[in-house]
Amino acid sequence: MKLNISGVDICIIIVYMLVILYIGLWCRKKVKNSDDFFVASRSLGTLVIAATVCASILGGSAMIGRGGIMYSSGLVGIMLGLPYLLGMYIFSAMSGRIQAVGAKYNIKSIPELMGYRFGRKARLLVAGLISFAMMATVASQLAAFATVLRTVAGVSFEIGVWIALFIIVGYTSVSGLFGVVYTDVLQFLVLITSVYIILPILSVEKIGGLKVLFETVPASHLEMNVTPDIIGIIFTTLIFTFAGAEMWQRAFSSKSPKVARRGMFIGNTVYAGTIFVTLVLSLSAVVLFPNVAELFGTTDAALPALIVGVLPTGLLGLAISGIIAVIMSTADTYLLISTQTFVVDFMEPLMKRELSQKAELRYSRIFTVIGGIVAVIISLYVEGVYNVLMFAWTFYAASVGIPAVLALLWKGATSGGICWGTLAGFFGSIGWKLLGSPLGISEVLVGTALCIVFAVGVSIVDNKNNKSSKFPSC
Repeated sequence: MKLNISGVDICIIIVYMLVILYIGLWCRKKVKNSDDFFVASRSLGTLVIAATVCASILGGSAMIGRGGIMYSSGLVGIMLGLPYLLGMYIFSAMSGRIQAVGAKYNIKSIPELMGYRFGRKARLLVAGLISFAMMATVASQLAAFATVLRTVAGVSFEIGVWIALFIIVGYTSVSGLFGVVYTDVLQFLVLITSVYIILPILSVEKIGGLKVLFETVPASHLEMNVTPDIIGIIFTTLIFTFAGAEMWQRAFSSKSPKVARRGMFIGNTVYAGTIFVTLVLSLSAVVLFPNVAELFGTTDAALPALIVGVLPTGLLGLAISGIIAVIMSTADTYLLISTQTFVVDFMEPLMKRELSQKAELRYSRIFTVIGGIVAVIISLYVEGVYNVLMFAWTFYAASVGIPAVLALLWKGATSGGICWGTLAGFFGSIGWKLLGSPLGISEVLVGTALCIVFAVGVSIVDNKNNKSSKFPSC
């Protein structure tokens, strides 16, 4: 089923997507080498960092997927956002050191840091995990984009995914991080204005006020029913923030350590407000559109349905554009990370030779297209926006989160410790999941615990045997 929208709103959506494509393509003139492509020449200021950080956090899976969970489960959905919020504040404090290390040692990614400290094996291992996790995350954003188009315009899921791919790959492949961050700025402004300011005001007004909303919504939606699955998602999200490759990239791309810290802090603080606004929007959808799952086949359609049902012509097109904006801002970010990781951190070490920056740029543009197609295939065969995301994050959080922090902050970490910790986290989380997560204990909790034990334990033994690693000082 689709919701009827006017030709004016459809035109606004089309024009918006063309503007985003134009901005991204216009930024291609800034790209002369792979440093421009991947870290924007380390030139990004505080407000740009804040806008791109917030836009990237508020991805389709965070908005559409979490909105769907809040629609079906209510207040407990807040628990899915708070761990990321806490983790990002901790990461904000770390980001200054990340920028300083990157600028001093010409490091642009987590795998490059691993390679600097622990050698080729550690770099390849982490690069392989990041490349796949980021690609699966791109798939979740394509699925969210297609869900929006199917809900508001009746476009089939398959066609919607390919439309998303064309737009995102179109500018990411030619302009890299410059295109990503400067389209993010516009996407951030449109999203905050239309979806997080105008929409909640009009939705609550239509219901009769906040008091009426909370009196009308089912009582079960106001209870904090935390299940083992929710605990698993919470822990996954918290650990993931420490190794969020997209945030490390933003830190590496900042002008200075101070800019990195401030930009991260401001962007995350804006995100904090959106968590609670999303709850209000989801509960409003429960009251105004109680049969979303039956009508559209998924609760992921709750917020798009609310937008179409509440907003007048013109604002409707702008708000849908805002949702599309946030999806694209996250998808292009993760697509770029996946490209960087595969080309620079996986392909080059396997080739055992360093490519010129022009060659890196050429291969990166080719892989951006190929990677986008792979993401389409994943999105078409794994259903559920949030399920796709959590599949990608589960093993990544358990195997890379702790090693990334240790590589940045702990002098005692060694190559053996990091490699064994990463493998223990990966196989431990996957194995525990295959066993059905006995005793209701999250596979991420088990994987992370094994990762810490092996990473720290083996490193201590290695240090006793004089197998220490070099540590980046700033």
